[in-house]
Amino acid sequence: MKRQAYQPILITDAARSQDDQLRSRERRYLVMMSIRAVCIIAGAILVGVEAPLLWLWLPLCVVGMVLLPWLAVLLANDRPPKEQHRLANRLRRRHVAETSPRALAAEERPHRIIDAEP
Repeated sequence: MKRQAYQPILITDAARSQDDQLRSRERRYLVMMSIRAVCIIAGAILVGVEAPLLWLWLPLCVVGMVLLPWLAVLLANDRPPKEQHRLANRLRRRHVAETSPRALAAEERPHRIIDAEP
């Protein structure tokens, strides 16, 4: 079996730190909730001044008030997918290569049966 050369781990391949991920999720949550607050205030102002096209603007504000908190919580709790360890990937590739049809013995290979009888 041929041994693979050592592959150094590059710093550019490193995942973002937990603190950095948390900080970006907190910022995203804060921005989304700020937009929700603006929707609430805009809806109140539009109703108070009886703006033209109120039937169009008010549902947009309500959608922003209802959907944004739900999306903000989902996105704030979402983490990037964890990368599997490189060694596990190498082992999986090696296992697939070992069990490929070319690697099987002649007796174990699936073979075609031709039946002459109708």
